[in-house]
Amino acid sequence: MTVVALAQVSGPPGAADANRAKGLEAAAAAFERGADLVVLPELLVPGYDWDRERLERGAEELDGPSLQAWSALAAKSGGWIAAGFAEREAERLYNSAVLVGPEGLALHYRKLHLFSGEKGAFTPGDRGLPVVATPHGTIGLCVCYDLRFVETLRALALRGAELVCVPTAWVTGFDQQRWDAEGFCPQARIAAMQANLDGVFVACASQAGEWGEHSFLGSSILADPRGRALVGPLPGDADDLGLAEVDLAEVANAQSRGGGIDPRLDRRTDVYGLALEGREL
Repeated sequence: MTVVALAQVSGPPGAADANRAKGLEAAAAAFERGADLVVLPELLVPGYDWDRERLERGAEELDGPSLQAWSALAAKSGGWIAAGFAEREAERLYNSAVLVGPEGLALHYRKLHLFSGEKGAFTPGDRGLPVVATPHGTIGLCVCYDLRFVETLRALALRGAELVCVPTAWVTGFDQQRWDAEGFCPQARIAAMQANLDGVFVACASQAGEWGEHSFLGSSILADPRGRALVGPLPGDADDLGLAEVDLAEVANAQSRGGGIDPRLDRRTDVYGLALEGREL
């Protein structure tokens, strides 16, 4: 069994040090409550933003203060952290995420699908869709808007991911509705639906409330391989921390739904296919 925590924390754009400290405090609290893995939001450092100049001031190289701080906390706690930050490489900026564990960096991802004003600030990702085997199962990583493209989660699942960590900063603008009667924003509903369709756990940690020019939707959610919310949706307008125990054996169990219903085996790869890095999945 693995305890997954969603740390819904938020902060103003351009406040890299304060936002990093806030995320570390939330992650430390989650580890104290028994978490094995903590997911932090998209662009927590230096804060979600579309302003290129401000992002450049707060961006950092991969082995910068954020990675070092997250790695130190992971080593101290014996846990794992997935988190998003603005990465600088030469003249390019990337909307990036990392997974770190007790031994340091395990996954490095750059957002493939840039949303709206992100296109004027960031370079599209160039590191594919990575997964890694850990003591807590095989973990995949993507970011926010990537989930709007069904190939993303399907590819991660077909590569063996049992749990996909998704740092997010869900904002208004794509859908007209903010939250439904149960507190789910549309993005959270989509995450749960895709967890069911692909038979994997999906852990989304969002920002919430009003920060800078953006209105964030919160609604962080941990969905199981049948699309059920184990955590969340967390509040739409406030920081929060939610934890749940997951049994990764459910991933294998969810592949066969009984009565001859076996979604992965029933794929018609003779008619259609999905290729990643030149290899058919």
